[in-house]
Amino acid sequence: MTLPESDLYRLQRAISLSVEARAEGRHPFAATVVAADGSVLAEAGNNSLPPHGDPTQHAELRAAQAAFRAASAAQLAGATLYTSAEPCAMCAGAIYWCGIGRVVYALSERRLRELTGDHPENPTFSLPCREVFARGQRRIEVAGPALEEEAAAAHAGFWSRS
Repeated sequence: MTLPESDLYRLQRAISLSVEARAEGRHPFAATVVAADGSVLAEAGNNSLPPHGDPTQHAELRAAQAAFRAASAAQLAGATLYTSAEPCAMCAGAIYWCGIGRVVYALSERRLRELTGDHPENPTFSLPCREVFARGQRRIEVAGPALEEEAAAAHAGFWSRS
């Protein structure tokens, strides 16, 4: 998939935030929400790692929530959520309900499952975000996967630890 340089730059930011999340001992996922004018509305890492994390605190959901609190409905409709991995069904729902108009993701859900296997901390859905969004009453543009190998590097060896 070929994306404009501005999208690649923002996607690389999400990937670098996922590396930071891992370095902080959290699951290696991150997201950023950017308004149409280029201003950053929110950034978030994942905060679902047991035993102290909350399984509903995925990076995309946290970033969508923060953007919702920081921006108007019109700003959100023109905003893009950039994420290091394809939004799961829960996060896609949050993106939809918060009114964000576009999603760009790096790592596909299929590729993520290859990396995580059957790890109990990341039981992935086999449900692409495009299918979740297609069930809604308004359109959300989706681009991805892109930079998959770069995004996969943050997961190298993470899911095999005991």
